Amino acid sequence: MVKVLIADDHALFRDGLKRIFSETDDIEVIAEAIDGKDTIKKAKEYDWDIALLDINLPDMNGLEVLKRISSANLPSYVLVLSMYPEEEYAIRAIRSGASGYMTKDSPTDQLINVVRRLANGGKYVNPELAEKLLFTPIINSEKLIHTTFSDREFHVFKLIVSGESLTSIANKLSLSVKTVSTYRSRILEKMRMKNNAQLIRYAIQHRLIE
Repeated sequence: MVKVLIADDHALFRDGLKRIFSETDDIEVIAEAIDGKDTIKKAKEYDWDIALLDINLPDMNGLEVLKRISSANLPSYVLVLSMYPEEEYAIRAIRSGASGYMTKDSPTDQLINVVRRLANGGKYVNPELAEKLLFTPIINSEKLIHTTFSDREFHVFKLIVSGESLTSIANKLSLSVKTVSTYRSRILEKMRMKNNAQLIRYAIQHRLIE
């Protein structure tokens, strides 16, 4: 039996996943977590095989949670299940220790198959993304400045270009406004830009904003 830990702050989404897995004979949900700290706590308390981890947790970026889980060297695997397109977070997630990355709008059958694959030690990314990784010249990605951001910087960048205020970002990430302001200044410096409008224009040009 594949034992699953679900880490997502939306109860309706967790309930939906539980219903999906309850219709299988070999996958069961043994624990649920509602934020980053809860996920780390449950990951240590429960004997799980696969964690389905959301990127956008209320108190902590999912990639930070992923790194902490990975550093514990648990005999388990993490599948990042996010609303964000693969192009934005999949590579970061894999490099942070995830065994797979899927978007939340993926078909149910595909999700079940991927959970089974990871439980057997396999990996998964969308075939289209895998093709891009194989055939897109590395030099192209190296020219994109946002790929050099730390995970925290990239998260703050995403929130800024989504129109969030510094105060709102600080509340979401449990940081002080001063710290968020420092991240913003660092991002602008790296981008050699002066204001949020330029950041937003860059995000649109590189399809980092919907």
